[in-house]
Amino acid sequence: MNKIHTLRRSLVAARISGGFILACCLGTGILAQAPGDSKAMDVSKVERKNLAPVSKEILKVKLPRPVEATLSNGVTVLILEDHRFPTITVDFTIEGAGGLWDAENERGLAGTTAQMLREGTATRNSKQISEQIESLGATFFASAPFGEEAASVGGSGLSDNVDAWFPLIADLLINPSFPADELAKMKQRQKVQLVQQRQQPSFLASEQFSKAVYGAHPASIISATPESIDGLSSEKLARWHKGRYCPQNTLLGIAGDVNPKEFIAKLNTWLARWQKTDFKPVAVPATSPVKERRVFVVDRANSVQTTLAMGNIAITRTSPDYPAMVVMDQILGAGAAGRLFLNLREAKGYTYGVYSRFTADKYAGPFRAGGDARTEVTEGAMTEFWNEFRRIRDEKVPDKELDDARHAVVAGFALSLEQPSQLLDFAETVKIYGLPADYWDKYPAQISGISADDVQRVAKKYVDPETMQVVAVGNAQKIVPVMEKYGKVQLYDTQGKPEESKAAGN
Repeated sequence: MNKIHTLRRSLVAARISGGFILACCLGTGILAQAPGDSKAMDVSKVERKNLAPVSKEILKVKLPRPVEATLSNGVTVLILEDHRFPTITVDFTIEGAGGLWDAENERGLAGTTAQMLREGTATRNSKQISEQIESLGATFFASAPFGEEAASVGGSGLSDNVDAWFPLIADLLINPSFPADELAKMKQRQKVQLVQQRQQPSFLASEQFSKAVYGAHPASIISATPESIDGLSSEKLARWHKGRYCPQNTLLGIAGDVNPKEFIAKLNTWLARWQKTDFKPVAVPATSPVKERRVFVVDRANSVQTTLAMGNIAITRTSPDYPAMVVMDQILGAGAAGRLFLNLREAKGYTYGVYSRFTADKYAGPFRAGGDARTEVTEGAMTEFWNEFRRIRDEKVPDKELDDARHAVVAGFALSLEQPSQLLDFAETVKIYGLPADYWDKYPAQISGISADDVQRVAKKYVDPETMQVVAVGNAQKIVPVMEKYGKVQLYDTQGKPEESKAAGN
């Protein structure tokens, strides 16, 4: 993560599937053309020569095993010793403190609590905290996103002054004061952001898609409301922090220039004031796929393009189908070599980019495909999406295409091994999800062993056009007739409220 631990876990498939990070930009407003430009986009003339040498040998690795310990207050510690650079990264994952657990009328409570950690403690104000972090050459992050069961707090700095910057991070984690004046300013910024995000078709598509696939599950919520922000108070934040930021539910990952035995002794001192409680997070609610196809249109009358998102609930992180899903997604749309991109962008010129991805966590997340297409080619884009969904399900992947996809995934994995933070993330993933200790050692062989039958099997199981939830954000008068070909359209406005159906031309 760029210090957002939950994002690292949610998008691990995208990051190791050839390293093409644009897969996580699905639906983030990549323009199909400049506003007002009525010309069709030129079809790309990119020539792929496929000349890069690729070894046929299966990558054999043995990742370093972390030193594991439990502090006197219950914190579980994983330490990866790496002396190549004079830096240390620390990452607290606090189960039960993520945005997944926000009450309906307190949306944003978990996230705001995390953001407010750096705005004041019992002994430091916001200005002093910022100055001290900067003067120490350190970083600090804290997040508790919607849909995540855990909050993530941590930072990084030089190993030679860790005795200064780690206690500062510990103070922010353990002793936040949630000053009312700083909270008032943050709430004002958040309300401005709410207005801004509703102007973004990517947000509107994600909001409606999450509601469609998750239903009543708390992961369906991806944003606060003005009313929930108004209801936040310093007292509520302090109560959330006291009740849920508990050491016995925390995994502390550490990577870098550190002596594990010496550092564990220091941790027991630095975190001594963080006392164990009786709080234990409840199990994450299960999710299940929707049984029939539904179509949702969000009417954004001024749109010159249609933002599409379609998919359904797929797998958990511990599913045995995970490796096959990684390869299938790589073939279908994880990057610019995927079928969706080559068809809709390269061959047809409908868009600058379309992608697919899947999210796998403790609860099953969705497979999702989509992107932006010019309004006038919405029908053609939908046709080609459907063609690619059917092709990946109905036809065996050719050997060359399968080989390229497997090699791309393994190559991306190999490159990630050069990053200490990524090695730490791998170790944390093993611990959090209860995977075998040698899971990542065997991962290249698992990926290399995925067959065309495996790809087709998971495609048939998780990429089903008959049960897909289809979301289109755009000019309803122009796109409703197109979307009605895929099912009865449920129409919404940009505030997420249902509207009466609109006929074309009205």
